[in-house]
Amino acid sequence: MTYDEAIQFLYKLQLFGANFGLEKTRALAAIIGNPHDRLKFIHVAGTNGKGSTCAMLESIYRHAGYKVGLYTSPHLISFTERIQINRRNIPQPDVARIVTELAPHFEQHKATFFEAVTVMALKYFEEQKVDLVIWETGLGGRLDATNIVTPIASVITNIQLDHEKWLGNTLPEIAREKAGIIKRKIPVFTTVEPYKAWIVLKKRAEELEAPIDRVNYEMPWLPELSLPGKHQRKNALLAAAVAGSLKKQLRIPPRAQFQKALENVHWPGRFDVRGRFILDGAHNPDGARTLRFTLQQRFPDLRPAFIVGILADKDITGMAIQFTKVASQIITVAAQSDRAANAESLAQAFKKVAPKLPTEPAVNLTEALEKSKAAEKVVITGSLHFLGEAMQHLGLQTGPENERALNDWTRK
Repeated sequence: MTYDEAIQFLYKLQLFGANFGLEKTRALAAIIGNPHDRLKFIHVAGTNGKGSTCAMLESIYRHAGYKVGLYTSPHLISFTERIQINRRNIPQPDVARIVTELAPHFEQHKATFFEAVTVMALKYFEEQKVDLVIWETGLGGRLDATNIVTPIASVITNIQLDHEKWLGNTLPEIAREKAGIIKRKIPVFTTVEPYKAWIVLKKRAEELEAPIDRVNYEMPWLPELSLPGKHQRKNALLAAAVAGSLKKQLRIPPRAQFQKALENVHWPGRFDVRGRFILDGAHNPDGARTLRFTLQQRFPDLRPAFIVGILADKDITGMAIQFTKVASQIITVAAQSDRAANAESLAQAFKKVAPKLPTEPAVNLTEALEKSKAAEKVVITGSLHFLGEAMQHLGLQTGPENERALNDWTRK
């Protein structure tokens, strides 16, 4: 296969939908010799902050001289963003080669897109002899395809309401799913705050004799971060606590290099200020609240226009409550996703929350940008799916036009 043919093959796997269970992933990994048994992982779960924490851990260990694999999702523009080594995306020829080799097995087992990509990542990381893999869950934890590994540390950033259809409608239910990545006697690190969620994690860790560190303390020597917001400092404290506790297994860089590793972390789409645009992947009420607080912290006198594209299965009202507290104008757009809420229904939801706030739908991003042209700054948010679309539209990041929809778990 060529790279384009490999991408089209991966699109076909969306027909198998989303599967929550480990059987197929284990079977596929066994076919290629169980590479995860020979790799070293730090496994990261949580509602928000997973990607930023993964990027921080990757930077710390790369600055220590390790060859570091990074597996994250979703991608903003290019599929290759999901599988990186030392922050270099997997080359397209390697994607084509691995898909060609594994395609018959994926078809035989009716692998979902995420199961297939997880196994592809395992194969690539072993081929490239990485020293460590920073390994992000896709959804939940307990039945997530990534959970076939036994890591050297389990990391749970936080727990809030999101993906209730799959994970549960209460914080304890969601916590039980996230706690599924905890392994016997493997240390656990978390910044979870809600007490109901913390108790679930603590109990599960105790059952498995896994030491657990609730990172709610400050490290004054940590530098200012390139990623803005108090929440990012919390993510940095978590990453630093993990690295510090594992230093007998994995060396850490000297303090100056450690600080440089955190100062220079690059993770697009997280309160990403680009001229008059602020791009943020807030996709649930907690993420929306964090975006509001960061906006108020960084630009206390600013009331920007918001261009919003949200997936239909999200708590749109909960997000609207946060965005309308700091917006001067709301413009809604249907993101280019099978799961997107349409612009009109989004606008109606925002009007119910804030009837006096100027709110209107737009047929596309071009019209939305035209409607917001008088604003001093424009926040583009609501979904990471939407963010990649906006970054391409604005020319802030280049890449293929036909790969963003791979983020949709199923095809209509």
